Amino acid sequence: MDKIVSLCKRRGFLFQSSEIYGGVQGFWDYGPLGVELKRNLKDAWWQDMISSHNELLVPANAPTEFEMVGLDCTIIMHPQVWKCSGHYDLFHDHMVDCKESKKRYRFDQIRGRWCSRGEQRIFVTTMAEAEQEEDEVRRRGMKYFKLRAKNADELTIEKESLTFDQIQERELVLAPDAKSLDTLTEPREFNLMFKTTLGALGGEADVTFLRPETAQGIFVNFKNVVDTSRVKIPFGIGQVGKSFRNEITPRNFTFRSREFEQMEIEFFCHPDQSKQWYQYWRDRRLKWYTELGLSDEALIMREHHVEELAHYSVGTADIEYAFPFLPEGEYGELEGIAHRGDFDLRSHMEGKLDPNSPEGEPMQVELNEHGKPKYKGSGKDLSYRDPITNERFIPHVIEPSAGADRAALAFLCEAYTEDKVPDDKGELQERTVMKLHPRLAPVKAAIFPLVKKDGMPEIAKDIYSELKKHMNVFYDDKGAVGKRYRRQDEAGTPYCITVDTDTLNDKTVTIRDRDSLEQVRIKIDDLGSELGDRLS
Repeated sequence: MDKIVSLCKRRGFLFQSSEIYGGVQGFWDYGPLGVELKRNLKDAWWQDMISSHNELLVPANAPTEFEMVGLDCTIIMHPQVWKCSGHYDLFHDHMVDCKESKKRYRFDQIRGRWCSRGEQRIFVTTMAEAEQEEDEVRRRGMKYFKLRAKNADELTIEKESLTFDQIQERELVLAPDAKSLDTLTEPREFNLMFKTTLGALGGEADVTFLRPETAQGIFVNFKNVVDTSRVKIPFGIGQVGKSFRNEITPRNFTFRSREFEQMEIEFFCHPDQSKQWYQYWRDRRLKWYTELGLSDEALIMREHHVEELAHYSVGTADIEYAFPFLPEGEYGELEGIAHRGDFDLRSHMEGKLDPNSPEGEPMQVELNEHGKPKYKGSGKDLSYRDPITNERFIPHVIEPSAGADRAALAFLCEAYTEDKVPDDKGELQERTVMKLHPRLAPVKAAIFPLVKKDGMPEIAKDIYSELKKHMNVFYDDKGAVGKRYRRQDEAGTPYCITVDTDTLNDKTVTIRDRDSLEQVRIKIDDLGSELGDRLS
């Protein structure tokens, strides 16, 4: 993982936000290569899910044909949206404070191991990444017991790594930045939404929030879309946009950030067909990642246990990826596919629904101490009338919700490869190559003149100018061709085109494949169509 982070900084994929001022934890900037990668990822999602969808055909394994449309909602919405959605009351993480260091930690992210010296046993915690955990626990354990290096064998460290929430004897816990035991407070809830104010006065009545998800903008626009687009159920609304969560301990590079981008679909269907559509979207979304290059071995589909489900959810499954910063055998969430039932539309119609409603019965509106709705809904009718059967019902919703930043990170991790290739003399040399799928690669092709004379640069520049109209390409005439290949391999460029002495005679160029290293001659006039076929 350290090598991947280093490459991302060195080649301009990702930078720490406000780095010259020491950075801001949990915020990341995408550099010249990173912004192209992320744009390509979002474009691939939008094209595959929305713009190229054919509503006249029944896709493979789908119950019926369906329509897809797009939306782009505001980041700041009416504060009542977040009260009716449940975020205002329920969108919390549990945190603990250290009374000694005055630092705050997310309850379930403090990891550690039991350490013993003689009869004394303590639980030593750390916030280090998984691969550094044992070394950091050993260092802190030796410091606590005042052991020197020559006495290191007096310290026994248990193999099992545990999180703080699994520990019962909390008086024996050494907090991540503490010197004494038992300094962590009891866990308490911490709201993850960023507050902001509307208007110039900024009083309590003007408080609202930066959206923690894009989904609610789709739900409150459900009626607008139905009325203006003539869509019929089943149909989906897709949206790509920024969301914000005030994470207590952002970590693991861009995996857990405070500002991130989501690619979400809210798919509206008849309640009787919702289970079939849930299965359809689970399978389709998993297949999308493998088609773009994530390996089957590194992906799992994990169905949530009943106790994990959100208060509204009928069922939820996570597509998870084996990120290299996680311990072996552990996976991190890439995308959630949730069967949300009719919770969202009903909440925005009637008022916030009570998650503690009797099991097996429809959720009831949560009431305050006066017997009135705790948070009033809009009062607007968000039901749907089938134009053929005349049946009126509140649609059920299937939500495939993907993180663009997490997906970009997964594809970067998957693409990072170290191998050996022959140089000009046939000797094997180590290289670092980003084997990104051509659809995602920031630069599609690089154009080189073999030497800077004999008219080769002029021909190469003409090729560059023509291809630049259709795709992102790069021109490079600095250094030996072998070094230029290596630079493009690190950037993930799938094809390199070289203008050489033969080009002057037969109007052909060499096109080199990044992964196979195969080199073939192509006529200049055929380059556009050849690259188009290879990149599609």
